[in-house]
Amino acid sequence: MRFAAQVNQKVLTRVHVSVAGPESAGGRGPQGPVSDEALVRALYSEHAGPLLRYALHLTSGDRQRAEDIVQETLLRAWLHPEAISERPARPWLFAVARNLAVDAYRARRARPHEVGEGALDLLSAPDEADRALESWAVADALRSLRPEHRRVLLETYYRGRSVAEAASVLGIPAGTVKSRTFYALRALKLELEERGLAP
Repeated sequence: MRFAAQVNQKVLTRVHVSVAGPESAGGRGPQGPVSDEALVRALYSEHAGPLLRYALHLTSGDRQRAEDIVQETLLRAWLHPEAISERPARPWLFAVARNLAVDAYRARRARPHEVGEGALDLLSAPDEADRALESWAVADALRSLRPEHRRVLLETYYRGRSVAEAASVLGIPAGTVKSRTFYALRALKLELEERGLAP
């Protein structure tokens, strides 16, 4: 406990110097954060071990996060020495560490779960290139059909017309539409087989 009193006395002196100015403390120049190195070293040597154990408990054993919490806690003590100047430092340090752990937990919960690039490999993306190549091959095979077969397939399959509607549009009997559709599909299948695309 005597050491804590010495640390608190150092803090009081530094706070007094930084707030009141160097003249009142008998110093030669301004005392900035660099002059508080002894304070941080003293806080670290006395409180870092217990603070790290506490931070490990708060982070469920994650040493890296626990070390980050200890570092941030000591940084805040360095930036705000007036917070521990009139009281024991350990309770304040532990409260700051707990608050930092809670804040970090809440921040992680607010963010979406991070995944690596390996997750992209699991997603199946449609291969549009193969589909485009097949479409071109089918269009080429359709162009190689006789014009009357091509027109019948265009009306019945691509425009979705019934046999009667296709017969009306093409100006031919319904039976002719049926027979031309049969022969057009057979010819299209042969053309696709030649291109290696038939089922």
